[in-house]
Amino acid sequence: MKSNKLLRKALSSPANLRFKEACSLAEAFGFHLSRVSGSHHIFACEGIRELVNLQNVGGKAKPYQVKQLLGVVERYNLTLGGER
Repeated sequence: MKSNKLLRKALSSPANLRFKEACSLAEAFGFHLSRVSGSHHIFACEGIRELVNLQNVGGKAKPYQVKQLLGVVERYNLTLGGER
């Protein structure tokens, strides 16, 4: 699925975003998988002090974590493609 479509889906319905889609969306905004600790997939982005945590629960991402990702994107004015 294209990044723009994933973003629209995340904005309209964060509870229905699959875990892999959430990871793809984070990567589209310039995040990379920093480490995995248990079920926590920690994403980092160069130049941003905040980390993004995503968990896979039955194939879906936790809605509050998707909202946190979108909040970080908004706070730092990130654009798709990883550029600011």
